[in-house]
Amino acid sequence: MSKKQTEESQLTLLEFDKKHVWHPYTSMSSPLPSYHVESANGVYLKLADGEKLIDGMSSWWSVLHGYNHPKLNAALIEQSTKMSHVMFGGLTHNSAIELCKKLVQLTPAGLDRVFLSDSGSVAVEVAIKMALQFQQAQGKADKAKLLTVRNGYHGDTFAAMSVCDPVTGMHQIFDKVLMKNIFAPAPSCMFGETWQENDIEKLAELFEQHHSEIAAFIIEPIVQGTGGMRFYHPQYLKACRKLCDQYDVLLIVDEIATGFGRTGKLFACEWADISPDIMCLGKTLTGGYITLAATLCSSIVAETISNGDAGCFMHGPTFMGNALACAVANASIDLLFENNWQQQVANIEQELITLLLPLKSHARVKEARVLGSIGAIECISPVNVATIQKRFVELGVWIRPFGKLIYIIPPLIINKAQMKTLVGAMATVLAEDNCFI
Repeated sequence: MSKKQTEESQLTLLEFDKKHVWHPYTSMSSPLPSYHVESANGVYLKLADGEKLIDGMSSWWSVLHGYNHPKLNAALIEQSTKMSHVMFGGLTHNSAIELCKKLVQLTPAGLDRVFLSDSGSVAVEVAIKMALQFQQAQGKADKAKLLTVRNGYHGDTFAAMSVCDPVTGMHQIFDKVLMKNIFAPAPSCMFGETWQENDIEKLAELFEQHHSEIAAFIIEPIVQGTGGMRFYHPQYLKACRKLCDQYDVLLIVDEIATGFGRTGKLFACEWADISPDIMCLGKTLTGGYITLAATLCSSIVAETISNGDAGCFMHGPTFMGNALACAVANASIDLLFENNWQQQVANIEQELITLLLPLKSHARVKEARVLGSIGAIECISPVNVATIQKRFVELGVWIRPFGKLIYIIPPLIINKAQMKTLVGAMATVLAEDNCFI
């Protein structure tokens, strides 16, 4: 096929995509542009026109070790020669058993029961159902609400939407049909600041007033992602654990975005040295290869549910414990330790401190912040998504801003030169008026 024919074929595919393929968070009548990826390797996305982009997003936090990794590829291929999937009802297999064993060993103490599911949002649904069924099994059916904080985000399925911020969580349109839960102010004492005890006062009041109707408290530990890339003080999370214990409320931590080293700890709740009753994992669990999630809980939660009227936990995804996904997840976790993830994250953090934090002095920037492998710039004005996205592609990077935020969370294998290119592109667009509304 000639170059001209190839270009024409690409245009035809993109025209079909624009007309018929509904991408996330975009309109079908006036969709945001989609860039055609032909392949990916390491930290690079190769577009169909031959251009290569450094991926600063890890494909929405999921690609931990880079694309097309030989060890992850090998795990996938080896498992496929045995079986790709079997139902998990009444059957089990080595890949799932090995994965659950790893997760029990790695997660905070007390999380020794593992429920596998399809995606992060479903892991949150599972956690919420666990909490509600736990309370019902104790004869406390009135404890049927959830408490959470503003600026939170936990996914796009229905129960998950009900604990996202009702204003900033993108789900206001569904307000009439969502569960009515209780929202405390977002943590205001930020990571690295001196702890202010009054930051917990309003939350403590809500626990005191509503504990008889609260089944669980759910929170993203340390990092509020979609709610603004806000990094809050670990003491806040420690206080949440104490309040849950005081008022007989389960603590759910949503580690879907923060798990597996992203914040500088293997799990973000380790910054506060606490163990939750229920933990949700996803995104990087398979190194970005196949969708898979896990909800871990304590033996007390699992046994209480199991001894209740239902006699079991009422959830069963068709692709639960998918063998391919579990095999690649095992390989990804092994690779995390082989590659010395602590040093990888420390290297990225140092580059972000050196290159990104100085941008806080820019007239267009309200604040710049760094934690582990996460770097964020909060701008004074919202970005023009279509324009700024096109500009980033021209600069050889893939960065997907939203609202007033331009942030990066690159694969752990990224090097200094690639980091410099990413942050340099961020600095470039800050100087261009048409990239902002």
